[in-house]
Amino acid sequence: MAELRWDPFTRDWTMVASNRQNRPQMPKDWCPFCPSSGNVPDYEVMEYDNDFPALRQDPPKPDDVATDFFKVRPCYGKCEVILYSPEHTVTLPELSGEHMGKLVDLWCERFSAMRADAKIKYIFIFENRGEAVGVTMPHPHGQIYGYPFLPKKLELETHSAKEYYGQTGHCLFCDYLKNEEKEKKRIIFRNDSFTVFLPFFSAYPYGVCIQSNRHIQYITDLTAAEKKGLGAAVRDTAGMLDSLFGYKFPYMMCMHNAPVNCGDFSKDFHFHIEFYPPMRSAEKQKYNASSETGAWAACNPTCPEEKAVELRAAYKRFLERKEK
Repeated sequence: MAELRWDPFTRDWTMVASNRQNRPQMPKDWCPFCPSSGNVPDYEVMEYDNDFPALRQDPPKPDDVATDFFKVRPCYGKCEVILYSPEHTVTLPELSGEHMGKLVDLWCERFSAMRADAKIKYIFIFENRGEAVGVTMPHPHGQIYGYPFLPKKLELETHSAKEYYGQTGHCLFCDYLKNEEKEKKRIIFRNDSFTVFLPFFSAYPYGVCIQSNRHIQYITDLTAAEKKGLGAAVRDTAGMLDSLFGYKFPYMMCMHNAPVNCGDFSKDFHFHIEFYPPMRSAEKQKYNASSETGAWAACNPTCPEEKAVELRAAYKRFLERKEK
């Protein structure tokens, strides 16, 4: 069973992919992403087609479940795995600037390849890290999904940005970053190309954001210097989170580019990355319970300004260790 099913209440598509239920639990002494497995060649960074994709460019015919009321579509799209390193236990903070540059180049290459498919409307680059977010494959990797529709969160985000631009003539993201910079207290660190901060309205205690200092829409718009800055910002953000409590910090990293093949977003959308770490302290996990899940009413059990102080201290510890 593999298809898209329409939810008329939220006006969004649900990916039904029962084939993913059969994903195997990998043996502890074998990893398909290590070159020694014989499953992949030697590499530094690499794209690997997902073995259990929720979306496919050759989708099967949907199951015979549609009616005049219940709508379905083929599960068209693309699901890729991005391998960060051939080393099974390496972490992002341990990668060199040169290696991170190759990872950013691969993200750009795969983004362009997916964008060439006119049926794909949104390209989502992301990473799930740690058992707390359900990761069963510890080898360092992320993923890219190419959707044939604009997912609801991105639809809301792009609509708000267009509305704000129509009202003010300004980019919502640019104005937001200017105001965070003016306040200063939630800014964690920055380089020439990117700023890392804990948003004023963050629903997650350590839910930092990385935003490009320049107004761009796509990762492929980055200059060579900005690509270097992005690699450093992503690596150092992961290192900062790891330095919070001295262990490999779990998170969901979600890269927000403008939609593709469905309009002009050059004036109103702005490239950024959102992190969703599930921990609210060293030992306690933040669960999305009834209010967050059933009502979409976000609740942060901590104060962003206080957590920003913790994050700046963790970033300082990360830099001190890196310099040794």
